[in-house]
Amino acid sequence: MIIQISSRFTVALHIFTCVDVFKDDYKVTSEFLAGSINTNPVIIRNILSQLRKAGLITVARGTGGITVNRPLNEITFFDVYQAIEPVEGGDLFRFHEAPNPACPVGRNIHALLDDKLKTIQNAMEDEMRRYTLADLRTDMQELLAKEE
Repeated sequence: MIIQISSRFTVALHIFTCVDVFKDDYKVTSEFLAGSINTNPVIIRNILSQLRKAGLITVARGTGGITVNRPLNEITFFDVYQAIEPVEGGDLFRFHEAPNPACPVGRNIHALLDDKLKTIQNAMEDEMRRYTLADLRTDMQELLAKEE
């Protein structure tokens, strides 16, 4: 089985992009976002709750509407990733519970892999820190300009 980052991460990026693009023209609610993302509003509300708990957004109850709490250039993909895909124990890669200590591979598998897997995780996280929500804004503006 391949473990992968769930679609919640890209949905969260979609949410931020919608909020930025439509904030001046529409009240951006979970129903509005669900229409753009083509998913159930309950899924959107769950993701919004995670983003709110991480302090990235404020959600106005009743009247609806989402406010981003920091400038877009101060929110990285990694910030969103941490809010949406909390990593158990801080490690992206999980080992099977109890390798056989009587087996030379089982007894040494952590020594073989721990540093390498941590290096891979750090590289991914560093790359995620390079991109901000402001990059999405810039790219979206360029794509919309091409459509005109």
